[in-house]
Amino acid sequence: MSELRERPTVLRITEVGEEILRRTCRTATERDFGSEWLARLVDDMFATMYVADGCGLAANQVDVDLRLFVYDCTDEDGVRHVGHVLNPVVEAQEPGRRLIEDVEGCLSVPGANTQLARPAHAVVRGVDRHGEPVVIEGAGYFARCLQHETDHLNGGLYLDRLSARDRKRMMKQTADRREKVFAERAARAAKPGAAR
Repeated sequence: MSELRERPTVLRITEVGEEILRRTCRTATERDFGSEWLARLVDDMFATMYVADGCGLAANQVDVDLRLFVYDCTDEDGVRHVGHVLNPVVEAQEPGRRLIEDVEGCLSVPGANTQLARPAHAVVRGVDRHGEPVVIEGAGYFARCLQHETDHLNGGLYLDRLSARDRKRMMKQTADRREKVFAERAARAAKPGAAR
């Protein structure tokens, strides 16, 4: 984060049922790259993700129509990856690829999580906030994060990968746990230095 800008702002996280989560986000263009508003958005998204105790956050999760996500996630070897990517595209997977089943949740589906199988490896190509090409390769939980956040920017939620019965169960978990999740987020936001 730049030391010259104001402290980051913790933004409201959109929730399942809001229209912006169900549409494909707009592609970042030359008018966006290098702009102060984009730098500010990246900083604000990191602050929001940390207060919400997440490992990834897509722009439409903070009500911004832009193909951007931020991440701070460890891979299967415990290596921490921190960054952002605009206009991400997940490379096509080979048939017969290895899947891993792990717990998956979403900041926009507060309090709900379930086991979900995803490819164990992912490669995402995109650009950084200056428009420079980036290639991000992830394994284990980091691969899951890269796929999950890219799904968001394509109008998808992890709920879409579940059976109708499991989706209903996730919505019940959210209804039961939502208030507790929001109280925990508010408590973290109130702590000095909460946005890391």
